[in-house]
Amino acid sequence: NSNEGATAGDLSALEEAFRKFAVHGDTRATGKEMHGKNWSKLCKDCHIIDGKNVTTTDVDIVFSKIKGKSVRTITFEQFKEALQELSKKRFKGKSDEEAVQEIYKLIEGKGPDLTGVTKAVASPTVSRLTDTSKFTGSHKERFDASGKGKGRAGREDLVDNSGYVSGYKHAGTYDTKVQGNK
Repeated sequence: NSNEGATAGDLSALEEAFRKFAVHGDTRATGKEMHGKNWSKLCKDCHIIDGKNVTTTDVDIVFSKIKGKSVRTITFEQFKEALQELSKKRFKGKSDEEAVQEIYKLIEGKGPDLTGVTKAVASPTVSRLTDTSKFTGSHKERFDASGKGKGRAGREDLVDNSGYVSGYKHAGTYDTKVQGNK
């Protein structure tokens, strides 16, 4: 009876891994079905594909065999079937039950590897190009002292209709001078 409890625990970890891979890279995915692309990724990331006993071709063939004719995804139940098929190839010397347990161990608790994901590069060249304090000329005008962009005001020449020449220091003092002379 304790053995049944262990398998139920394994399945939840397995199902969790299935869901993580099922939604990977697909914003509309619910986690209940998995596409062939994500199935292949799961097999690669969890090292089910070893290049000797199991290849990418084997993985694709098993996926095609398990899924329905007009469907492009597999459910969690079909996923377990597919793993049983692959476990026979991956762990040849073991009994079917042992092989399935071994393949579950490879997957449990895993999520998609984020290899090849683009990261920001911190090279001296890029930092020089993005350091707003070193900007000159009209580009300098687009940022405030803290380096934050000014938005529209920094991009467009907003017309000053005050009547004064740009850069005139005593703008707005005319009224006080005229009234001071009276």
